Amino acid sequence: MRLADLTTWLTGTLGVKQFRSYRVRLLVQGYFALVSILLGIQFARFIQAAEAGVVPLPYRPPGVEGYLPISGLMGAIDWVYQGTLNTVHPAATTLILLFVGMSLIFRRSFCSWICPAGLLSESLARLGQKIFKQNARVPRWLDIPFRGLRYLLLGFFLIAILSMTPADLRGFIESPYNQISDVKMFLFFAEIGSVGLISIGLLVVGSVFINGFWCRYLCPYGALVGLGALLSPFRIRRNADTCIDCGLCDQVCMANLPVATRESLKGVECTGCMDCVAVCPVPETLSMRTKKRGMGVAGYALGVILLFVAGYVGGRVTGMWESGMSDQDYIEHISRIDDPSYGHPGQR
Repeated sequence: MRLADLTTWLTGTLGVKQFRSYRVRLLVQGYFALVSILLGIQFARFIQAAEAGVVPLPYRPPGVEGYLPISGLMGAIDWVYQGTLNTVHPAATTLILLFVGMSLIFRRSFCSWICPAGLLSESLARLGQKIFKQNARVPRWLDIPFRGLRYLLLGFFLIAILSMTPADLRGFIESPYNQISDVKMFLFFAEIGSVGLISIGLLVVGSVFINGFWCRYLCPYGALVGLGALLSPFRIRRNADTCIDCGLCDQVCMANLPVATRESLKGVECTGCMDCVAVCPVPETLSMRTKKRGMGVAGYALGVILLFVAGYVGGRVTGMWESGMSDQDYIEHISRIDDPSYGHPGQR
């Protein structure tokens, strides 16, 4: 296959008329979802060996710390205070800074191109569209205040972290609770209880009926990268002269944005998924652009991937990736994980 043929295939679309995405985005999402599954399997092997006290332990993949956004945010603020990055969960901080950094250029590309939860949410919405022919459209008077919920969650975490003294913050990061928070996170899902199942069940049902239910209303990670996206030079722009007012872009938009009536989308909600561009029947009417030049989906995908790889490689090369905790530390912590001293410091 020639490069031109491959590019044409990648930039082709999939899906029904009212719910179309670029093939390359789904492939990138699928790749990161597969990586997350493999990380989870490797981490499960690590925990199992640590519980058995088998030394040396299998490799612990630092990438699992991507699921510790609050620890990563605390690590970033602690880094500012102390001038050094903590060695407990350095990858958590590296990843959250990387995703915010990506948003400064490519909007909320983390949400629509990398995050496995985003792929799951979209897949459930597609299932709902297939079953019920369309997803529910939340009225804007209700949709807008509901979007504020994730910013309230983000604000709660930021206020709680910033109210801590530098010494208290470093003490929390080095506490038994935080040192073993990656294991606690894994066990929450591996040994999920009734409350967790009910919560996840409600999210699943909500995502089937409302496209982007979790991402739009509850995810504080998305709120954080959305703030970074305010500075992005890229945005979806509409050529009013060639627009035929078909409204397909509004139907496909996960963020429920009024794409069909705006000259450009520059707020915090646009995830940069480019589905509106994929579904538009008139070429060049919608495009991802700066003020002076546009970027096709292939270039956008390549930019997102290269930025991610650069951040990952940079983290490894600069020593901002591997945890400083030893095998024996993990064995000791896991053997005592049910001890009250491993509870949340704020609850003791």
